[in-house]
Order: sequence, then C-alpha cells, then structure tokens
Amino acid sequence: MKIIVPMAGRGSRLRPHSLTVPKPLIPVAGQPIVHRLVKDIVKVLNQPIEEIAFILGDPAWFGDDVVSSLESLAQSLGAKATIYRQDQPLGTGHAIMCAKDSLSGPAVIAYADTLIRADFNLDPEADAVIWVKQVDEPEAYGVVKLNEKKEIVELVEKPDTFVSDLAVIGIYYFKDVAVLKEELQHVLDNNIINGGEYQINDGIKGMMAKGKIFKTGEVSEWMDCGNKTVTLETNQRMLGFLTADGEEQLVSNSVTLENSKIIEPCFIGDNVSLINATIGPNVSIGNNCTIENATVKNSLIQNHTSIKNANLDEAMIGNHVKYNGEFTKISIGDYSIME
Repeated sequence: MKIIVPMAGRGSRLRPHSLTVPKPLIPVAGQPIVHRLVKDIVKVLNQPIEEIAFILGDPAWFGDDVVSSLESLAQSLGAKATIYRQDQPLGTGHAIMCAKDSLSGPAVIAYADTLIRADFNLDPEADAVIWVKQVDEPEAYGVVKLNEKKEIVELVEKPDTFVSDLAVIGIYYFKDVAVLKEELQHVLDNNIINGGEYQINDGIKGMMAKGKIFKTGEVSEWMDCGNKTVTLETNQRMLGFLTADGEEQLVSNSVTLENSKIIEPCFIGDNVSLINATIGPNVSIGNNCTIENATVKNSLIQNHTSIKNANLDEAMIGNHVKYNGEFTKISIGDYSIME
C-alpha cells in the first residue's frame, strides 16, 4: 500500500501563520496537520505502508527542513518517503501526476489540509473508495450520488437541489492507482480544465465511464484546518479525542510550573515554563515557550514564544513571538513582537 499526499499549497486562508510555515506543517494538538493525517490513515488501513509520496511546492516554502520532517514521519511508519515537486499550482489532478512514478498498485490519496477520525474496512469489491462525511448543508460541498447498490455514480459540486448529504472530504483509495494515472494523463493531454485547473474529479469521472466501481468510506469526524477559527475548533476537538484515547502523553515531563495550573485537555510541549499562569482548557503550547502572568484558554501557541500579562481566548500565535499586552482575540504570525 502507498499513500500519496499533495501538499503544495501555502494556505492563504491561514495567513499570517502560513507565511513562514506551510499550512500542512502547522501543529494541531502538538503535531503538524500532515503528520496527524498520515498517522490516522495508516491506523484506518491497518496494513503495511511501503511508500509515502509527498508532493511539495516551491522549495523556498517547502525546504530541506520540511523534507527532513516528512522523511522522518515516513520512517517512523516503516515506509519509504518519496519527494516530488509541483512547480505550478495547476490543480489537484496535476499535483497527483507530479508523483506519476509512484502511481502504481493500491494507494490512498489524501490532501493535507484536513484531519479525520474513522474506523471502517475497505470494500474488497470496489475499484476505488471515496471517503465521505454526512453533513447538514450539502449544498456547500462536493457530494457523491449513489445508486441502489450504494455505488457512487456521480460527483456533484455544490448541488442546487438535494443529491445526497455525503460530502467528499479529499481522501481516496484506489485498488490500482495506475488506472487513475491513465485517466489523469488523458485529462492533461486533452487540456481538460475546470475552474482553471486540472482536477482529480475528471480522472475519477473517466474511471466511472469505463465501469469502475466506486464505494464510500464514511468517517465519523472530519476536521478542517482552513482558517484560524476552524483550526482552533479542530485543535479543541483533537485534544478531546486524544485525551479520551489516552494513547499520547499530552503534557511533557519537562514542563515547569510556578504558581500555575493546567486545566485539561491541553497539549504542552518540552521545556515550557508556566509562571503565575492558568492554562486551559483546549490549549496547545509548543516547545520552549514561556507563559507568565497570563490566562490562556481555547488557543494554539507554537514554538519559542513568550506570552506575558495576557488574558487570551481563541488566540492563535506563531513561532518566535513575544507578546505582552491585554488583547484577547488575536492572530499573530511568526517573529511578531507586541509590547
């Protein structure tokens, strides 16, 4: 089994945080989004992964440190990491074809801007599986249309009238991804463009037209990381799941507390100092941070950051930040100073 992970986008809706850190590497509950996503997929598949192919964008944004972190992630899962580059933002289908040398055999394709919780078995009769989530407002999503056999027969983008309430979340399984590769090559060769880009959906439609059987795999939780508000919500939900699972140590043994308390659930990284502080609930704090004379809840703080004299709620703060003030709802990127 292979996992193919397109992650070339910078994440403009998550600026300023995605100006210096690519969005898939922004931590949620202490781990980068893409790390959590890949680990959760491996857990769902419950089978050996031979290769994880990452499609990255401009090396100026996805540099050697990013490559190193992804190689370490793959190694920790017993897989080989393969790095590809998408030099132009030409769409999902184009991104996948940048990894064409890895497009053979059974594979999962997953876009690295979402997190899931799922527990299901892949249908052995299906040529492909599209992972979906039941939603309340299907008109806002791309959804799947099913026949009486519960097979996917059509993909419909933001339907005006009700088609189904099963939204496509951006994770796909192919029994032989080489079949998708062939269809996407046809898309590229014939310049089939939708929305100004080459889309994976056009490759999938080509497979359906040739009689390939698509089934659904329904996830129990689908968490977006598209902007500050939903990323904070995802951080909160993930902390709750991890606390209930009890499988990860969320508060490092190296945390020092001086007249401070932690209200769970929280993630607190290595070498964090809490001085006259109340932290939580629903807070993630990265490594090497200092929080002094402050109350912080429902917030996400990255690494090497100092917070003083603050009362923060729904705050998202980047790396190497120095913040001293009385503001509450804030969004501060890397290397900012507010005094």
